[in-house]
Amino acid sequence: MTATGEGEADLPALPDWERRAAGLLIVTGPHAMPISTAVRAGDRRLVFGLARRRETLARLREDSRAAFALLAKGMAFTAYGDAGVVREKLDGAPNVAGVELRVERVQNHLADGRTEMLSAAGWRWRREEAREADRTVVAAIEALARAGASATPDWG
Repeated sequence: MTATGEGEADLPALPDWERRAAGLLIVTGPHAMPISTAVRAGDRRLVFGLARRRETLARLREDSRAAFALLAKGMAFTAYGDAGVVREKLDGAPNVAGVELRVERVQNHLADGRTEMLSAAGWRWRREEAREADRTVVAAIEALARAGASATPDWG
């Protein structure tokens, strides 16, 4: 998945963003879904969790091309690359797979300076059990991010 846009420039690396910011994962189809577990794991790598029952995960197993778009305070970018499962079952969350996006390109949607992002999308879990499960998933994703590329991704 590649894209170009008038007035847009590439960033040299993934920017740092606020934890829990909601972004969109876009896979072949096109098929998009919001995710809030994405963690920057390096200049050209991010990791996130996907429920193992998700159609999005099945699509990634068939075609690893993916993009992650984030609109947050001070930034609007899309990271393009290839994604693969690096952990079939996350520690403490066996129904969630750990996925890595190896980034080839980071498109900066604010490069022309005409607009600015004032805030990220505000959201919250409505049930306590969902909040608790999410804390476990995020902790496991952050551990994967710190570990680096310790697992060989399953690129489909």
